[in-house]
Amino acid sequence: MKKLPPEDLIPMEPPKPARPFPLTKVALIVVVLGLVAIFVSNKGLLVAAVVNGKPIFRWQLTRILTSRFGGQTLESMISQALIDAEARKAGVSVSQEEIAKKESDLVNSLGGDVSIDDILKYQGMTKADFEDQLRLQLTVEKLLGKDITITDADIDTYIATSGSTLTATTEAGLKEEAKQTIFSQQVNDKLQTWFTDLRSKAKILRFL
Repeated sequence: MKKLPPEDLIPMEPPKPARPFPLTKVALIVVVLGLVAIFVSNKGLLVAAVVNGKPIFRWQLTRILTSRFGGQTLESMISQALIDAEARKAGVSVSQEEIAKKESDLVNSLGGDVSIDDILKYQGMTKADFEDQLRLQLTVEKLLGKDITITDADIDTYIATSGSTLTATTEAGLKEEAKQTIFSQQVNDKLQTWFTDLRSKAKILRFL
């Protein structure tokens, strides 16, 4: 075999090492895949509905709800926050058993043909929202009712003058219902002044 002269030999370049995939591209792909996965598994977080292929985004729904009901809802949340803070300061709490009893008393006061589902449907509330309202009411009653005293004479007078509004059928039941009604009335009499004073002392910043 004839050997080629040295000047005819073609030098061979050593193989170049494979270029590593840029880490920035890897990170970008991971982020994109993560966003796609979130969108697919939690479409409701971004899209509220799709009408004939056109999405209604959740931010659009939130903007409209905020413009129409945001102020009222915010004031309600502020009120609840103020009452909760006052309850913590006074060491007042409401148990689930107390809420259940209040719920039962309310249903019984409306007659035997009314159920809790009827009340929720009428009020347009969920069970959780309803229990939150009962908890708030009981908290206020505990805060404002600790100094209220109701005598037997008060109860007898109420039964004599307003007994037709009571639903109990026994003497003991009438007395207990009258007592609770008087108590609620006295709490309501104190509520407006107390809460106005509570709000006037609070530092509230609104950004809505």
